[in-house]
Amino acid sequence: MSSQELVTLNVGGKIFTTRLSTIKQFPASRLARMLDGKDQEFKMVGGQIFVDRDGVLFSFILDFLRTHQLLLPTDFSDYLRLQREALFYELDSLVDLLNQHILEPRPAFLEVHFLNRNTQAFFRVFGSCSKTIEMLTGRITVFIEQPAAPTWSSNSFPPQMTLLPLPPQRPSYHDLVFYCGSDSTTDNQIGVRYVSIKPDNRKLANGTNVLGLLIDILLKEGFHLVSTRTISSEDKSECYSFERIKPLEVLTMNSTPKLETEQSQKKK
Repeated sequence: MSSQELVTLNVGGKIFTTRLSTIKQFPASRLARMLDGKDQEFKMVGGQIFVDRDGVLFSFILDFLRTHQLLLPTDFSDYLRLQREALFYELDSLVDLLNQHILEPRPAFLEVHFLNRNTQAFFRVFGSCSKTIEMLTGRITVFIEQPAAPTWSSNSFPPQMTLLPLPPQRPSYHDLVFYCGSDSTTDNQIGVRYVSIKPDNRKLANGTNVLGLLIDILLKEGFHLVSTRTISSEDKSECYSFERIKPLEVLTMNSTPKLETEQSQKKK
């Protein structure tokens, strides 16, 4: 194979070498037209055609040109960015394939880890969709039982208790942590942590009751229970796995197509 049959592209600093026939196989694309040197977006630098675009995403585009298939990693999520690149290169076939991936409903996964230890119950909720975690964070409130500040006329014993509301902890965008049950305060007094989940207004200290309410909330949000497993029988640690199929997005066209509008103007 002679060097005249090859072309080298520098896309955002990443170097790609391929056959001219690979680039030219979609004649109507911008990639095919770049070889004549008339497009200002593509410049020849040191024997290479420089393209100021995303080089990582271009590797998927070049693979599509070579195989006519769209094969992406299982954890790939940049469909919209890849579609934007396909539109830039005017690869209509790739744009159509990406439309199918973007519109395809993909499941949202969620796990509830429940640890019941002595008088306390610990919860950790992990979700693939951060919006679900944000929804639960807005609904869950942890109330910490603390002694009320004494007043000059208060001689009651034991001291009255007050509830301090706190949101659950957010270690990351994809999980939240909270616990309930009896707790030892700094002065060795026993306090209680309660959990309330909207729209239910009860303040629950029993971990089993909180777990039942949390599962009921998730079922009402469209999740269904996929599996349960015991992580540790000694610690009474359990994991509940949920799944929800995301609904399809509804796309609407302009009520008056562009072609019809132009024809009506010509008639006038």
